[in-house]
Amino acid sequence: MGAARASQGGVLAVRGEAGIGKSALLAYAHSTASGFQVLHASGSEFESELPFAALHQLCRPLCAPSLSYLGELPAQHREALQVAFGLVSGPPDLYRVGLATLELLTFAAREQPLLCVVDDAQWLDAASAKALTFVARRVTADPVAMAVAVRLPAPASELDELPGLAVERLSDADARALLVAQSQMTLDEQVRDRIVAEARGNPLALLHLPRADGFAVPDTSSVPTRIERTFQARLANLPTDARLLLTIASADPTGDPGLLWPAAHRLGIDLQATSAAITTTELVEFSTRIRFCHPLARSAVYLAADADQRRTAHRVLADVTDPAVDPDRRIWHRARACAGPDEAVAAELERSASRAQARGGVVAAAAFIERAAELSVDATKRVERTLAAAQAKFDAGAADDRGRLSRVRRERGPGRAPARGGGSAPRPDRVRTTA
Repeated sequence: MGAARASQGGVLAVRGEAGIGKSALLAYAHSTASGFQVLHASGSEFESELPFAALHQLCRPLCAPSLSYLGELPAQHREALQVAFGLVSGPPDLYRVGLATLELLTFAAREQPLLCVVDDAQWLDAASAKALTFVARRVTADPVAMAVAVRLPAPASELDELPGLAVERLSDADARALLVAQSQMTLDEQVRDRIVAEARGNPLALLHLPRADGFAVPDTSSVPTRIERTFQARLANLPTDARLLLTIASADPTGDPGLLWPAAHRLGIDLQATSAAITTTELVEFSTRIRFCHPLARSAVYLAADADQRRTAHRVLADVTDPAVDPDRRIWHRARACAGPDEAVAAELERSASRAQARGGVVAAAAFIERAAELSVDATKRVERTLAAAQAKFDAGAADDRGRLSRVRRERGPGRAPARGGGSAPRPDRVRTTA
């Protein structure tokens, strides 16, 4: 960041296994970023198929009507971002989106240096990963610093090219020192040695595994799974409303309190009482952004909720999401809230698929159409949508969908024309990647 203050920006990708300390390093960078404007984005499994979802998270604060940054861009670059974010129709030009993002950040950095923090980058949608990598290679002459955390193992992506820091496991000596310094309970030497052995140098495991009974049967599952269970154990004594509020927060990867609080209000949740109860768990921080203590805590909360609670969370999030600003995320929440077939939602998912396809998001289009197939009432539409989704996934490189594509074609039967009409699925020969 010192270099960024001198207009010599750059990027650092922090790589390591779950719980190894990547998010803590990003938090430290934020806490020491005196004089910087800080932008946040976080990859999410829920949004990894939505094109430009993470880029939208990062740039949204700079695109507010009260700011002039977006208006300072050349018209074609301003339009490129508007297309990428689904605000206007048209096919996205990844090169122009990258240039527009770079200009947007550098305009903002003229007033004060800029720190872009991107956590859980292994779950970035492909379009955002390409755009952010494009920017990262070109900020060397601007007061812009980028810190990116990538959980390993991760699929190959453009992010692999970024200069990085590998965060290794702690030595046994360092692990014991951390355990002694942070543990709130007295542990005898045998218990301490067992915890050190089970944690295998993983700092998050060291900090959270000791909360369990030191004489419990040794757990042979992976460290992330054990950590998730310790997070879930903190939910046990929470009142129902507090757990529901946490579930809503876990279902919204944007961390936007402007969505969480209205959603909770719709359910009649007493925010003062529930927030106080949740604070004792140390799972989440309620501030200008909703932050879980670790990405595994978010997934642990979501998985701990039953199906009805998850559907309720997605339903109220859909209700409070602006259909004009974020129509695709809104319908995705509506779709996750469905307990059974719903043709109206399925048809709207198809429209989102068309928008995603126009932006080059063939994987997102496949996800939308696949969910539309699951919600289809009519058997013919269900087959057509499943076929379109399988074709799109196959075109995007999902080779394991070849067999599924063949099975669905056989189910449809030879010579049968694709379903037509206002709610029909895109023809499979038209669901192609443009990226």
